[in-house]
Amino acid sequence: MASGTRSLISKLLLFVTITVSCHSLLLRDAEAANILGILPTWAKSHYIIGSEYLRVLALAGHNVTVITPFPLEKAPSNYHEIVMDGILDASAGLEKNYFKYKDGSFLMILSMLYNDLADTTCSFVLQHPKVVGLMKSNQQFDVVIVETFMTESIYGLAQHFNAPLIVFSTLGSNLWTNGLVGAPAPYSHVAHLMLGLTDHMNFYERMINTVVGIAEQIYYETVYLPKQKRFYDEAFPRAGISFEQQLKNTSLVLLNQHFALGSPRSYPPNMVEVGGIHIRNVKPLPEDLQQYLDESPHGVIYFCMGSHIQSKHFPTHKRDAFLKVFSQLKQRVLWKFEDASITDVPSNVLIRSWMPQNDILAHPNIKLFITHGGLLGTTEALYHGKPILGIPIFGDQKMNVEKAVRAGYGLKLDYELISETTVRRVIDTLLTNGSFTDRAREISRWYHDKPMTAGQTALFWTEYVIRHRGAVHLQSPAVELRMWQYHLVDVGAALVALCLMVLGIVYNFFRACWRLMNEKRKNKLD
Repeated sequence: MASGTRSLISKLLLFVTITVSCHSLLLRDAEAANILGILPTWAKSHYIIGSEYLRVLALAGHNVTVITPFPLEKAPSNYHEIVMDGILDASAGLEKNYFKYKDGSFLMILSMLYNDLADTTCSFVLQHPKVVGLMKSNQQFDVVIVETFMTESIYGLAQHFNAPLIVFSTLGSNLWTNGLVGAPAPYSHVAHLMLGLTDHMNFYERMINTVVGIAEQIYYETVYLPKQKRFYDEAFPRAGISFEQQLKNTSLVLLNQHFALGSPRSYPPNMVEVGGIHIRNVKPLPEDLQQYLDESPHGVIYFCMGSHIQSKHFPTHKRDAFLKVFSQLKQRVLWKFEDASITDVPSNVLIRSWMPQNDILAHPNIKLFITHGGLLGTTEALYHGKPILGIPIFGDQKMNVEKAVRAGYGLKLDYELISETTVRRVIDTLLTNGSFTDRAREISRWYHDKPMTAGQTALFWTEYVIRHRGAVHLQSPAVELRMWQYHLVDVGAALVALCLMVLGIVYNFFRACWRLMNEKRKNKLD
């Protein structure tokens, strides 16, 4: 071997060795980190995302303490839970039949979130004896992680333990996350998550999106945040920093979305997409479900309205419309239906109160997913390349379904229009037109084409924040600006005033000249 070649190989080996050593040193700083995670809401779908994120951190060797309403099955030994007993009782006053929210106005839904949900969640968590006991303990944490969903006052646990704050959003980017890190969200193409709009809006839609967005921003800053500040001040009377400062001290925001599944967005460096983090490797199905799917020569339709919305609450005439159509199909149907006493179930329909959704969607015989349009379910469907039929009820579901329709991998069925005729028409279209499946598979390939999995991405950036003690160098100066400053309202007003002043001066100048000319003309005539 030539000496030049040996020298080149030696340099390459040295470079690789140094690179690996440096990477190991960086990781060593973050190994054995003590992490506090707070999963405050009783929404099981939100818990699934948060618990999987924290489980990934535990599997990476970190000591994770989790405040949660639900215990994690088969948790790692270094995943320690503080289960908040009684949180489901605290939410008992909220309506459990979520189909009733379909009749509610947009303002009613927002009121429920900003008042009922926020008040119940924050007061319960911050006053819970186990949480108070943890705050009085001598435990120390390297980072505090909180789900951001009407939980701003709970962020105060970060300053209490003198640790950086990381938040994760189960709904992707929105008003509650953007302001934490100064993320741009122009109303021209970033749709409000509850208006059912997409990133392609006409003039009327952009106007509605702008009016609603500004109105909500004003309410958020003038009514909602002051109430959260009161929760914060009561829970942390000796806080090292103010409520406003804690919001600005958010080190990292993780988003349950991905540009391939939604819409490309501009983010600051400390806002990172980890959509699909909750999707684990496919596990073997129960034997009876595996056999049911395997022995379906014409394929299977999977029907699930999520963890909150229950199919048993469908009005009888709507439920029967589905059953009648299903009975006429050659395909089999798996329906997550929570009432085993239902009668007249067709022979090709199998109902269960719970089903392993991700593992079912991964089966090659699944031809269609009927869903409410929740972000978890639509993400799983695209992950496995399955077309959807969306029946949105409230929240971000309508927007998610509209995206599916626009992108070409799904159709929408309005809840109010459910009948035997409409159900048969949309199901036949989705089953016979292969373009929906082809499009879903294409988007699935986009999602899978990336250098790291969602879990690896979340792990890297979490450890990055720990290694760099909050990573303040990632924070955008936009967080220091008020709404009118960020949108240059003050500058625009000043420029308008300046232009008016200049126009006034010019007007008065020409008016004076005109008067002078008239006087000279009059003097000549005299």
